Amino acid sequence: MIDPVDGYKTALKLAGEHYENFPVVSLFVPRRLRKDVAIIYWFARTADDIADEGDTHPEERLRLLDAFQLRFEETLKSRYIDSLDIALHTTIRQRNLDPQLFLDLVSAFRQDITVKRYDDFDDILGYCSRSANPVGRLILQLHGYYDRERRDFSDKICTSLQLINFYQDLKIDFLRDRLYIPIKEILSFGLDESLMIETNRNDRLEELLKFQVDRSVALMKEGLPLIDLLEGRLRVQIAATCEGGLAIAKKIAKSGYSSYLQRPRLSKYDYFNLFIKSIF
Repeated sequence: MIDPVDGYKTALKLAGEHYENFPVVSLFVPRRLRKDVAIIYWFARTADDIADEGDTHPEERLRLLDAFQLRFEETLKSRYIDSLDIALHTTIRQRNLDPQLFLDLVSAFRQDITVKRYDDFDDILGYCSRSANPVGRLILQLHGYYDRERRDFSDKICTSLQLINFYQDLKIDFLRDRLYIPIKEILSFGLDESLMIETNRNDRLEELLKFQVDRSVALMKEGLPLIDLLEGRLRVQIAATCEGGLAIAKKIAKSGYSSYLQRPRLSKYDYFNLFIKSIF
């Protein structure tokens, strides 16, 4: 008999192994929800790994994602392959999670394979609505804070965080043939996409990045009222997450918006300051 306990154990182990990349099972997560957060992470991580499977042909990755989505749809019908599936279904039912949010994530990972460029900013926002926002919505649902006001603030925060991450990882993504700055905006600054791998300082490129970062920070600030609508550990965690995103944006600004040359990173001292700010 398939036991969800085994699935939760596997998911918790996975989350622990990738703690630096996705600190989901931290001291901020109530003990009662840690297994639920971990199994959601397993789902997202698995789909992400399929989409980013190095040398695997895009068509094969799409086929694997289709199979993973079908596995999820079968899970919702109580047809399980292994303990991870029944653990995920248990969490969805017990925590009253919206299954569509999981399908949105798979859709975004599929888009990672098929779409490499975006014409305008609305196209990028559409991608973020399925790649970033579902995570925030699931966290709110897990904690019982889900309503329209909190959802809308969360969407702004999650989209902003993803945008800032794009500008932090600009060179890394471009080397993977992914560009998350709208082509129309690149052209409007008198540039072309080849400059994303510029090896020297470029004033126009830095003006373009300043425009992108400033817009993402403004979006973050629109979402910050969410923090006052939360309590306890979740409030601290969301505050710390927001401070982290803003800190990266400040690092990019401090570099003169030259993140296309060197990826900005937070130091241990920066993380300590973020923790203090999130508390007070």
